[in-house]
Amino acid sequence: MDQPGDPRPLSWLGRLAGQAAPLLALAICAGGLLGFLELMEVLEGEGRSYDEAVLRALRRPDDLADPIGPPWLELTMRDITALGGIPVLGLLSVLALGWLVLRRRWQSVVLLLISLPGGMLLNAMLKQGFDRPRPSLVAHLVEVETSSFPSGHAMLSAVGFLTLGALLAGAAKRRRERGYVLAVAVLLTLLIGGSRVYLGVHWPSDVLAGWCLGAAWAMGCWLLLRFGRRFMPLGRRG
Repeated sequence: MDQPGDPRPLSWLGRLAGQAAPLLALAICAGGLLGFLELMEVLEGEGRSYDEAVLRALRRPDDLADPIGPPWLELTMRDITALGGIPVLGLLSVLALGWLVLRRRWQSVVLLLISLPGGMLLNAMLKQGFDRPRPSLVAHLVEVETSSFPSGHAMLSAVGFLTLGALLAGAAKRRRERGYVLAVAVLLTLLIGGSRVYLGVHWPSDVLAGWCLGAAWAMGCWLLLRFGRRFMPLGRRG
């Protein structure tokens, strides 16, 4: 018989809390994949009017080469978009990787090695497969070379910053600290994707697809590592 103050009647709360993270990650992964599949229909012509309307709304009506807002906003967007490029994400990942190796966080090392390089490869394959042209409706405010769908900056920033955010949040001791780190990761991802549309180098559907697929890939890698721990003992957990 349970005694007053016996924690066993509330043990299910602990089990539920332990299961909440993977269930949420699974939901994000599934939702991201479904969102990406829905956005693939845009390539067949559906939603093109929405894409064009958003791009036009971000330019002056009398000159589609001139973005709305003060001059400093364009410069700020150029700086923000650089945060989602491979050089910045690669540098941050290498620095984080070195720290994880020093801390002997081998499982986190594996997660980082799988997530960003794998996301880069997947994005390159999808771009080559879909081969969607870049927007020609407005002038491009930065140079681009690859095809448009899905947005590499949106996808890789989702993969990179969500993964790094999850690793930092895992090291935080307080819930509000974890919430802050994850909120910053999400905010950076949204700002980078939005900057691509503002600069005229992506259709909005490209960015939405990149966000969906990036979040799905990041959560999928995290789930794979979490459930693979029982088969792959790597020492200290990250």
